[in-house]
Amino acid sequence: MSADELSAGLARVCARVGLGALSSEPQRLTGGAVMESWRFGAGSSDYVLRRAPSLAFMDGRPYGHAVEAALIEAARAKGVTAPEVVAVLEEADGLGSGFVMRALPGTADPKVILQCDDPTGLLRDAARDLARIHRLRPGDVPEGVPVMDYRAAIADLKEQFMEAGGDRPIIALGLKWLEDNCPAEVETVLNHGDYRMGNLLVEGSRLTGVLDWEIAHFGDRHEDLAFGCMAVWRFARHDRPALGLGSIEDYIIAYEAEAGVTIDPARFRFWTIYRTVWWALGCLKMAAQWRSGADRMLERVVISRRTSEQELDLLLLLEEDAPEEERALTVCTKTPGEDRGEACNGELAAAVSEWLETIKPLMEGHNRFQWAVARNALGMIARDDAIMPESLDRALAEDFLEGRASLTTSGVLAGLREAALDKLSADVPRYPALSAARKKWTGEE
Repeated sequence: MSADELSAGLARVCARVGLGALSSEPQRLTGGAVMESWRFGAGSSDYVLRRAPSLAFMDGRPYGHAVEAALIEAARAKGVTAPEVVAVLEEADGLGSGFVMRALPGTADPKVILQCDDPTGLLRDAARDLARIHRLRPGDVPEGVPVMDYRAAIADLKEQFMEAGGDRPIIALGLKWLEDNCPAEVETVLNHGDYRMGNLLVEGSRLTGVLDWEIAHFGDRHEDLAFGCMAVWRFARHDRPALGLGSIEDYIIAYEAEAGVTIDPARFRFWTIYRTVWWALGCLKMAAQWRSGADRMLERVVISRRTSEQELDLLLLLEEDAPEEERALTVCTKTPGEDRGEACNGELAAAVSEWLETIKPLMEGHNRFQWAVARNALGMIARDDAIMPESLDRALAEDFLEGRASLTTSGVLAGLREAALDKLSADVPRYPALSAARKKWTGEE
């Protein structure tokens, strides 16, 4: 969609709901792995348009943007720090599927937020709002919000895994663990579904907004709590496991005080492993979305390579159940080989990346963000070509799924560790958990 078409569509929306004439052109906001966000001015206020990159992108989703918008308003009515929805897009607007929210102060950038002056206070704010979200019941929200069936959800993940090739042993190991350790279902509460750093708007050290409600559902409260504590959502603060802000213990204490419940550590661990498998498969699906043409944004294919982050995190979680003698084994990592003759693929990628660096000053706004994504992609190609990690093994994955092999099998854990380190070293070498895992598994600093 061109800039003129976007502005014309927003003008129609603003006129329809009485927001006034456009006072500033829409600017694409960075971030947002799934939906687009555009900030614009109308009258004397600022707003944010949230829309799907295409109508095809909404296929297969449990509910559309109209339900999501109503869900946000229901949460806001219960005291959740959520944005005010002022318009849901209609076909005549010509903008596709989405809605418009009143802009809130603050930033969602984790790099900025995690440097705040009072992370402990912000962690309490996050725990408070999550507890308020969990007070909502089916009668409080619009129809169409699904209720999670734990076993069916695991089966769906397994189906996604097989559709993606069924050849990632660590993910297969995680799926088997989920099948063997699925807990009994409990009273359902509304889960935000994506409650983590990156979807929280913060000004200073104060929570100003809870964003991105597109996968909200009814389920176990432990799922929401665990998701925000995954290593991937700590960003640079791997040492602060709760949202990158503090300890899990402090987060749970604050949540329990607000919610009036007691959190079960075993259920918390189950949902941490479940959502790690879930996000690993979510990353894999990004490549499929790009291939299908539903969204050809560069970021899709790059995020697909972040599957290796979740594989490493998953193995760190699962190895707690391995025999002590297997956990005591150390592994060796590979070193790049020497290249001779004509330039290899990795060198070609490095050369293009170096050229991109020369045009960095010409990039602005979302184009600068995509420039950074492009350089990341080229770096992945260069490192992958040098290290040549071997992480795909369908036979071993099938053995895990069928119970013919496990972490009790001699030498399996060491092999998985080596593969996970090599793959992530190629894909995302700056991932904070990588250095921690390398030190734990190899003894290297």
